[in-house]
Parts: sequence; structure tokens; C-alpha cells
Amino acid sequence: MKARDLFRVPDKFTLREEDAARQPLGDGSKSGDKERTDQVLERVSDLQTILYAQRKHKVLLVLQGMDTSGKDGAVRSLYSGINPVGLRATSFKAPTPLEAGYDYLWRVHQHVPAKGEIAIFNRSHYEEVLITRVLKQIGSKECQRRYGHIRDFERMLAETGTTIVKVFLHISKDEQRKRLQARLEDPKKQWKFDQSDIDQRKKWRTFQDAYEDAILATDADHAPWFIVPADSKPHRDLAIATLLLETLQDLRLRWPPPDAKLAELKIR
Repeated sequence: MKARDLFRVPDKFTLREEDAARQPLGDGSKSGDKERTDQVLERVSDLQTILYAQRKHKVLLVLQGMDTSGKDGAVRSLYSGINPVGLRATSFKAPTPLEAGYDYLWRVHQHVPAKGEIAIFNRSHYEEVLITRVLKQIGSKECQRRYGHIRDFERMLAETGTTIVKVFLHISKDEQRKRLQARLEDPKKQWKFDQSDIDQRKKWRTFQDAYEDAILATDADHAPWFIVPADSKPHRDLAIATLLLETLQDLRLRWPPPDAKLAELKIR
């Protein structure tokens, strides 16, 4: 079974703690999953070179998830095996004063992929219906309106040649506790810790509800959501790499046709 079928969000779903530990693509071996990820990324790299040369298709990979779910780690994994040329990652933090002066999609639209590119969003426009909802910065009516904005935005991207893959990294609350504690105990990782991580952890169920609603409201065949178990870091990376590989394979990429005139040129 393809990863797209394994992880595609069903019509009705709930974010269950036990599902965060699933490893349907792996054999339970961290080293085995890492080896398979490297192999998958080699194939992704070959196809990404054709994507860049052809300059026809655009691919957008959206990564969302709770703190410590592994968005940064997933980006590092992809960069470790793919040529950085034609691969671009954007991390969306709190809006700057300049960005806040525009509509909330303004800053996002500037970073969508161009022809031949794979763009990765480390967090994304979905923050505007997640953190804003949980912190009660927007009400239910505004949240529903923004779902509509996002659906329209993603449909426009799809209709103009962008293939969209949206991934929710599903981590359990207990695994998040372990990772936050590890940050506190390791001086080399303490810089990652923020007090807001603790504050948001107290609203765990509220965040889960917000994610469930946003995912169900914006899932579409042209902009599908995939729920990737994230308690295992190696399996998480394998799942994302495999989803990206299948996406590129479905595009049926081809090298640009040869130019007969170039074949006649002689370099002197």
C-alpha cells in the first residue's frame, strides 16, 4: 500500500494518542528506517533534478504539528539527501509588524514555490486558524471565514500548477513531555526551550481539537492532508520522504526535450 493511502486523513477522524506511535512503513528498527530513508531520498533527489530542469511543476510541502513534533528535524532530513538547488524551506514565526499590516496570507504567498521548485513550509498559514483560535484571538465565525480563505488560496495554487502535500506530525503528549525534558537537561538544547511551550502544553486538548477541525475543513484532493505518526523520529522522516517520492513520481517528470541545434555546436 502506498504511503499516500496509509496516511491520508479519513473523512472522519480523531487524533488519538496511541496512533502517534504507529510505524506502518518500518520494521521497528531505527537504523533500518534511517537506511530506507536515505534510499528514498536518493530517488527523490534524482526526480527533483528533473523537476528543476523541466521547470513545469511546483511542489509545496506543508509541515504542521505541536511543539517538538519534529518539523525542524524533518526539514534537516530532506536537506541531507536532496540537492539544495530548487529546494527552499521557510519557517513561519509570529508575524512581524510589517507582515501584520497586511492580510494574513500576504507573507505566505511570497514563499510559494516557483516552477521547478520544492518549497517546504515549517508551520504555515494554518497558524492563523490554530494558535489564534486557541488563544481566542479570533472567534468561531472568523475561524470559519479563514477556512474559506485557505480553501480558496490552495485551490488557486493547485489550479496554477502547484502540487500540495500537507502533513500533520502527530506526536503523543507523553512523547512531547520527554522531548521537552530532554531540552531542559541538555545545555546544547536549552536554546530551543521556550516558556510558551509549557503554556501551550496546558492547552493540549484544545490544540488537538483545533487541528482536527482545521484538517477536516481544508482537506481536498488537490490539497490533501496526511497524518504522519511522529513519536519515532526515524519513521517520521521515512514517511515524509516516501510521501514526497510518491508525489514526484505521480507528476511523471521528463527531461526537457533535446535541442538539435546544440548538438551541432563544437566547443573550441
